[in-house]
Amino acid sequence: QVRLEESGGGLVQAGGSLRLSCQASGSISRINVMGWYRQAPGKQREWVASISSGGSTNYADSVKGRFTISSDNAKNTYLQMNNLKPEDTAVYYCKARKTDWEGVQYDYWGQGTHVTVSS
Repeated sequence: QVRLEESGGGLVQAGGSLRLSCQASGSISRINVMGWYRQAPGKQREWVASISSGGSTNYADSVKGRFTISSDNAKNTYLQMNNLKPEDTAVYYCKARKTDWEGVQYDYWGQGTHVTVSS
């Protein structure tokens, strides 16, 4: 099992910055991708950014150039969010994808951290 705990959310004015953290514990070996997702009120959860164990990163178009994902060997994953906009308001979730020796993938989610951006 992998346990994920997010932190760093809060209230910030438009144009401001926040840094989210995701701490992974438990059986973290064979985690090959860490990702951040978000869910705004009344909307479906959407992918924000991801980082592979090799360090490759990908971003949703809506956050490209403003958000940066980084990781310390999957134990700690961060999302630096700059130039925040009211539409970034959401609950942000961390996800770990683990692949076992048979190639079966497992996804683990944290409980989420709230981000509110005021205009």
